[in-house]
Amino acid sequence: QVQLVESGGGLVQAGGSLRLSCVASGILFSSTTMRWFRQVPGKQREYVAFITSGGSTNYADSVKGRFTISRDNAKNTAYLQMNSLKPEDTAVYYCNVVVRGNIWGQGTQVTVSS
Repeated sequence: QVQLVESGGGLVQAGGSLRLSCVASGILFSSTTMRWFRQVPGKQREYVAFITSGGSTNYADSVKGRFTISRDNAKNTAYLQMNSLKPEDTAVYYCNVVVRGNIWGQGTQVTVSS
């Protein structure tokens, strides 16, 4: 059974930083593309970033230059380093893999105060 567990969210002031973690189980982690999404209540879930098994990365324009996605295959963990946070980054952040369909974690709340 595939399971994703996010952590690291919290309350931070604008300009601050947070690092989110996503621990995966039930998959061959080193061969799997890992993605981060975020969602604000009442809005569609929004793509944030992905990292491939080979380490290639991609970012949404809204976070490019501020967020960094990385992975540690030895720990089955993907990370999202978020710097220069803005109030508009406030959302629930979700980890995602596609393994016979979309698999989502439970999410972690990030709140950025102005």
